[in-house]
Amino acid sequence: MTQLFDKVAILGIGLIGSSLARAIRRAGAAKTIVTFDGNRAHGARALELGVVDQALESAVEAVTGADLVIYAVPMGAYAELAALVAPHLAPGAIVSDVGSVKMAVIRDLGPHIPEGVHLVPAHPIAGTENSGPEAGFAELFQGRWSIVTPPPGTDEAAVQRVADLWRAVGSSVEIMEAGHHDRVLAITSHLPHLIAYTIVGTATDLEGTLQQEVIKFSASGFRDFTRIAASDPTMWRDVFLNNREAVLDVLQRFTEDLTALQRAIRWGEGEQLFELFTRTRAIRRSIIDAKQA
Repeated sequence: MTQLFDKVAILGIGLIGSSLARAIRRAGAAKTIVTFDGNRAHGARALELGVVDQALESAVEAVTGADLVIYAVPMGAYAELAALVAPHLAPGAIVSDVGSVKMAVIRDLGPHIPEGVHLVPAHPIAGTENSGPEAGFAELFQGRWSIVTPPPGTDEAAVQRVADLWRAVGSSVEIMEAGHHDRVLAITSHLPHLIAYTIVGTATDLEGTLQQEVIKFSASGFRDFTRIAASDPTMWRDVFLNNREAVLDVLQRFTEDLTALQRAIRWGEGEQLFELFTRTRAIRRSIIDAKQA
């Protein structure tokens, strides 16, 4: 693999950051990989695991001399971190990220991008419910989509370099407008997580004996919901706060559909239920056919 970058600085070395570091190293896409994480233990552990070449004491030190800086911290930390490191970004450097809400990235990072530095946000559609540097693995992005959302007027060569990086770690790449990305992810990712958190929250509010039986006799559906609901709470708090308009829109649509389903069950409308379940089954089959299952 051709080396794409000299020094890559990854700010935040949790599941996605550490997986990306591993994948970049495996692909030979960077000469040096460094990290800064506000949790010093995470940085030290990443260094111990050989995920990075250096775990630095400050974000400023990490970005100095880097030709690619990737934000992999919770989105609520973007703006403060961006203001801190902005004066230390190298001319010609690319700033990217892995966050799940792209309009917020442009809003929070954009004002802190110096002249001659390129902002190219990105979002790998990959993850697990686990967190921390030990949870990462190089194959996380293999066969998955990574969506790149450059603001209008972004340098085309910088966009291509970020796209090439994601292809190097195994992803297929789609270039997409940031607002459109946020609407798509509201239904494919954000709403399912919100539903999972709600269902598991409902279970925790049951009276003691029933709650224990729900846990003891969990069927596959509830187990799947608990897996999703085990995702990092800080990250998902920031996702919902930063994509609130799109999430509230799809949540309203979902609420209306749920009300219609409730009515169909109450009135014994089996034909309507069968038609709905047939349509949704076809969607599942199309996901499998697209190798995204």
